[in-house]
Amino acid sequence: MEIVGQLETTNFILDHTERQAGDKIITLLRKYRKSNSSSDDNEELESFHQAASRLGITSSRAALAEKRALKKLMEKVHAEEDKRKEAVVAYLYHLMSKYSKLSRPELADDVDSQGSATVLCSEKVSGLHGSCHAFDRRLSKLSSLNLNRSGARTASVPIPPEEFKCPISLQLMYDPVIISSGQTYERACIEKWFSNGHVTCPKTQQLLSHLCLTPNHCVKGLIAIWCEQHGVPIPDGPPDSADHWRLAVSQYDTVDSRSLFNTRSCKWKGITEAGLDDNGSAEDLKDSHDGILDKCSNQDHEVDELERYQGLLAALEEDKGMRKQSKAVEQIGYLLKDDEEARIFMGSNGAIEALVQFLRSAIHDRNLKVQKIGVIALVNLAVDNNRNKVMLITAGVIPLLEQMISNSDNCEEAIALYLNLSCLDEAKPVSGLTEVVPLLIQLLQSNNSRSSFHKLDALCILHNLSMHPPNIPALLSSGVVDCLHSLIGVPSGPEGTKWTEKALAVLVNLASTKAGREEMVSTRGLVGGLAEVLDIGEPEEQEKAVSCLLILCNDNGQCSQMVLQEGVVPSLVSISLNGTSAGQEKARKLLKLFREQRQHEQQQRGELIMEARPSCKARSKKLNSIWKNKSFALFQC
Repeated sequence: MEIVGQLETTNFILDHTERQAGDKIITLLRKYRKSNSSSDDNEELESFHQAASRLGITSSRAALAEKRALKKLMEKVHAEEDKRKEAVVAYLYHLMSKYSKLSRPELADDVDSQGSATVLCSEKVSGLHGSCHAFDRRLSKLSSLNLNRSGARTASVPIPPEEFKCPISLQLMYDPVIISSGQTYERACIEKWFSNGHVTCPKTQQLLSHLCLTPNHCVKGLIAIWCEQHGVPIPDGPPDSADHWRLAVSQYDTVDSRSLFNTRSCKWKGITEAGLDDNGSAEDLKDSHDGILDKCSNQDHEVDELERYQGLLAALEEDKGMRKQSKAVEQIGYLLKDDEEARIFMGSNGAIEALVQFLRSAIHDRNLKVQKIGVIALVNLAVDNNRNKVMLITAGVIPLLEQMISNSDNCEEAIALYLNLSCLDEAKPVSGLTEVVPLLIQLLQSNNSRSSFHKLDALCILHNLSMHPPNIPALLSSGVVDCLHSLIGVPSGPEGTKWTEKALAVLVNLASTKAGREEMVSTRGLVGGLAEVLDIGEPEEQEKAVSCLLILCNDNGQCSQMVLQEGVVPSLVSISLNGTSAGQEKARKLLKLFREQRQHEQQQRGELIMEARPSCKARSKKLNSIWKNKSFALFQC
């Protein structure tokens, strides 16, 4: 309590630089509040830049951290329903977004053909001078752009920023929401779009992973600030049955998506008259959209990437020889490696069929190098995207992979893709009816110098297939039990490969059917191998072995006798005390099963003894009566 009392009377003094930064921000807020016209971007951002520099926000990483903190604070203030605080925080977030775009070193004046940006200044330059120089260059460019735009606009009609207008209705948004593509729309407009049966983003035509809507409180707060500053009424509701956005939706439906947007300039082509009011003009709309590139430089990068994807797809679909197609496929595989949106776009725009056809041609030509390029692209396309996996199966990629697996010189990549697909429920029935199982078993039994990782992939494929009960007869007929038996007890590889644990997992699945249990019990040495795992295996391996024995011994006294003859009781007692939680539970169940079976056998043996005793007594009584009769006859004589 003494410490609390001392803290209550303590005055904390701000650092001099922090106090100066705070004064700058307060002055900036006051100017923004009092301003009735469009604010001077140069003065605004220069003041904010000075404040940020004093606080040490001189890198893109620091700016990103501040933006995240402001976003969390905005959500907290929104929950408290404090409109004044929410507006202030939203404005600071808006400034930080502008500042980070101008000071970010990866955004440069010139963009190359691949959509990548040249660096303004080296990250190795120490001190604040380098970042200030880069900032001034971007600031001067923004100044010239602002001057060019201001000459074309009318002073009487304030035009809201494009970020504040719905791309469909072209009006200020009342209830902005974010869809899964990251774009923001008016709730009523995007719901109308979805109700018409669309599952793509109206602006990017990207296939949406879901149709959930997330409120964009940041944009809503910024719209309120802009309306207050410019004397424009804050939207009090969505556009009620307005012809402009109904026309926009209808034009989205009827016009090809690629003709609606010029993806290089982000200008609308097919909807120029849809969002004009009585005071608007085509020139205002055109000039308004010209500002997008200046305000959203990161959107430029996305647009260039979109064009790049489209160009690669066009090169893949054109019949200009295998060499040029191979280069396009190689670039596609590289782009898809770490880009989830690229996978969605490619999967929705015909890349799967084209890549499968490319692989089919490479297999026909027996070109191993090109086959490898094609499979790598398909692997990257299928990562974390079940929809693309299903489309690959539908396109007929599994028979092609089997042909590659049958070729021992070029099967590693094919096995990796097959493993990726075998996780799907849609793939298990198809794979179980093919010739891939004998090929995988042959690979596991081979003694070549192939990497153990690829053998482990083959074992994991067998595990996935064994999870589908109709596949088990095909697995058994291919000799999978003997193959798995040979892997039990194999020590872990140098890469940490746990062969025994994976093999036991497959055996547990096989034991779920009667045919699998019979095959396992009749396999010589398998029960002994499982018992050995109970003695010397790792805890996870012991858990799998106990699970397998529990299934085999249930309602099978003969198998129980075989297991007990291996002397497993001490090991089971140890596992029930020191194993994994699941292993302890199953070990207790197996010990209980053995005890119940022994009691049942003793009870049956006792019943047999009881049945035998009455017959013995009856026989002794009969002999006694005969002896008495004979004795009586002799006495009479």
